[in-house]
Amino acid sequence: ALAISFGIALQNFPEGGALSFILFKKGHKKLKAFLISSFSSFIEVIGALIGIILALKLELILPLLLSIAAGAMLYVIVVELIPESMQSKKKEKMALYLILGFIIMMIFDVILS
Repeated sequence: ALAISFGIALQNFPEGGALSFILFKKGHKKLKAFLISSFSSFIEVIGALIGIILALKLELILPLLLSIAAGAMLYVIVVELIPESMQSKKKEKMALYLILGFIIMMIFDVILS
């Protein structure tokens, strides 16, 4: 669980940066783009706390819920993120970053398990 927590925290940095960049390109000032992306991260923390409380209460169906969440994440990755990143002019670099992210998570899993 600790490796997953680190992985989620680690992916929040580029996610927040990407959101801020998109908002900035859409015409928002840098501070406003930063505040909006920070607020979206704050909402994630609230969701995580609600998830922890529900996980403690719904321990019997937790494996089912985790399986559904994993399936949803895999769908977004396979159907949205990978095809979009491969449309970039730098396909090789994007593929390398994908592999690098996977290796980093494997290292976290080994070190923290």
